[in-house]
Amino acid sequence: MDTQTIIAKGQSCLDTEIQALEATRDSLGNPFADVVRQLRETIEKEKKLIFSGIGKNAHICEKLVATFNSIGAPSCFIDPVRALHGDLGLCQKGDTLLAFSNKGETEELLRFVPLVKRFDLQTIAVTSTSDSSLARLCDFTLPYSVEQEACPLDLAPTASTTACIAIGDAIAMVLLEWKDIGKEGFAQYHPAGSIGRKLAPQVNEIMRDEGHFATLPETSTCKECLHRMTDPNSGCIILTDTKGRLGGIFTDGDIRRLILSQPGFLDECVSKYMTRDPVTIPSGSLAIEALKVFETHRIDDLIVVDDENKPVGVIDGQDLTKVQVI
Repeated sequence: MDTQTIIAKGQSCLDTEIQALEATRDSLGNPFADVVRQLRETIEKEKKLIFSGIGKNAHICEKLVATFNSIGAPSCFIDPVRALHGDLGLCQKGDTLLAFSNKGETEELLRFVPLVKRFDLQTIAVTSTSDSSLARLCDFTLPYSVEQEACPLDLAPTASTTACIAIGDAIAMVLLEWKDIGKEGFAQYHPAGSIGRKLAPQVNEIMRDEGHFATLPETSTCKECLHRMTDPNSGCIILTDTKGRLGGIFTDGDIRRLILSQPGFLDECVSKYMTRDPVTIPSGSLAIEALKVFETHRIDDLIVVDDENKPVGVIDGQDLTKVQVI
């Protein structure tokens, strides 16, 4: 088989799967919205989602369990065969079962679902066949559309598995937005890996804390500030009032501009030249939030303050690279 033929066959496979995704997207309607509402109600009641399927659908379920857990929707997978031998203990009143079967005629699920309903669970059939036996057994049906598989024999699950995963992801993302988790909540479920590195660190972990940033009372002279800034090799100095609260910031940039415009400024009080009400970020904020502040205000240094508006640290823009936030 020559190169162009190989590429063409690959494109044909992808085209078939794309068609399934487009058909599934276009067919979304009230059943999709009803399922989303049911899952949200289950989560709000602090109950769990149970995913079940056989064969390829078991792998799809395990993937979706991971996705839903990652958005704070407690989920688990139950094998419908093992369930008949004791695993039904996972099922509790108020849970919701999502049963996956492409044609909706999977024998193991058809035996399993009636037993689950005895536990007073809500049941959802995830299938491409809305009038299937599984759909008739369940309280809700979440249909996806597949005209044919990408397999040349129209046998191996390909387009159907793609559409099935996609509609599961779509539900998860709608729930994520509806639950309004935000990046802070998302980080709680992803403390490791690249997501954890980007979202989980707090500004306190990367800021230059007491003793490592320059600070003086706002009554100090510019010369005193310049001398103090050279000690911790800081590009700015934080000025405080008589109660230790943030008064302002004086930066290298300010000094350069004053040297050119007012050479005698060194003996004057820094409060005359400092920037009052500088941009700050609360202690305990996420590092990713600090990055947004830097990008929005185009500053070089960001002051971290406590609940009393007292400076507790300074973040240099370059400090964000320490935790691979940028």
